[in-house]
Amino acid sequence: MLASSNAFHHRPYVFYMLALGSAGFAVQIMSVSVGWQVYDLTRDPLDLGFVGLAQFLPALLMVLVTGLVADKFNRRLIISICFAIEVLCAAGFLFITFNAGLGVLPIFGILVVLGFARAFMNPAADALAPNLLPPEAIAHGISLNSMIWQVTTITGPVAGGLLYGVSGSLAYATAMTLLMAAIAFVFFIGSVPQKNHAQETNLSTLLAGFKFIRHEKVVLGAISLDLFAVLLGGAVALMPVYARDILEVGPWGLGLLRSAPGIGAIAVALYLASFPIKNRAGAILFVCVGLFGFFTLVFGLSTYVPLSIAALMLMGGFDMVSVYVRETLMQLWTPDNVRGRVNAVNRVFIGASNELGEFRAGVMAAVIGTVAAVAVGGAGTMAVAGLWARWFPELRVIKKLQGKT
Repeated sequence: MLASSNAFHHRPYVFYMLALGSAGFAVQIMSVSVGWQVYDLTRDPLDLGFVGLAQFLPALLMVLVTGLVADKFNRRLIISICFAIEVLCAAGFLFITFNAGLGVLPIFGILVVLGFARAFMNPAADALAPNLLPPEAIAHGISLNSMIWQVTTITGPVAGGLLYGVSGSLAYATAMTLLMAAIAFVFFIGSVPQKNHAQETNLSTLLAGFKFIRHEKVVLGAISLDLFAVLLGGAVALMPVYARDILEVGPWGLGLLRSAPGIGAIAVALYLASFPIKNRAGAILFVCVGLFGFFTLVFGLSTYVPLSIAALMLMGGFDMVSVYVRETLMQLWTPDNVRGRVNAVNRVFIGASNELGEFRAGVMAAVIGTVAAVAVGGAGTMAVAGLWARWFPELRVIKKLQGKT
């Protein structure tokens, strides 16, 4: 691989990866700890849905603002401020752990604050990455980003389960330390030239991200495919129910279940970093989304721990392929002057597919049962893959991962 196309050869990008990896590890520790803590307090799967909703709503409410901020102001500074707020959120969880009689409402309040911090951080971080790399290194950078993120999803939940098993205070204190390290890594990225792409703030500039996505069918198809596929197929929110009541594996087992998709994903990410997709990228995207739905269905119906873990690993592997194709296309097809706003919209879609998907899963589990909720979602994801392949032929026929020509 040429030096210019190898993301590791660009020092600022290495610190960028370290910052996001450290923060991502911290968020995973907090996520598994909060999920177990809330379910341990209430034993109500609907509350696990509210955990996701509390984190999603801020991104939805601020979507017109967060992307514009990322396009107008220093993206490094935005990321640093948001990480500092996340440190305070971890401190808040730590305080609640020492004062167990406060109940779950303060936990949801902190989750909302955490949601606002990540609503501003994510578009800025997504838009900063292409500024740190030449175009020929972006695909490699995205595969590395995904691999780092998946490492955190493997080790973070396991560490979170183990740490919380020792004590909740240890888990949240570790998250605080990692977030402070992330702030330091952002500082070492150094100065990044950035133009102010949105001098005038008006309705047109606020809606620029939506307008671009609406007219660019490849980007619209890729983003909306992820939205509906993961909205239906997400099973993460219900894993505390599987760990405690269905598979009966306890807090450590919850960490193992949460990390299993990441194990599959990082294996695929390592493969893609060395052997990137060179042909039929669109068709591969739809096939992998369909297989993600199929193994979600398998996981939902399984009561055998090894089969459940294997299904989760395959879910993660096929999801990794779709993330790689979708994110590479979106970054290469989006001009920098609207990249912050497009990434803000994309993050709302991702949030809807993850946090709102967790709320969907929690509500359905309360109504029809946990197993049925996951199984129906997996079948729905397979249906979405088939429908989108028909409705977005521009995306289906893409051969190579490259920008618009």
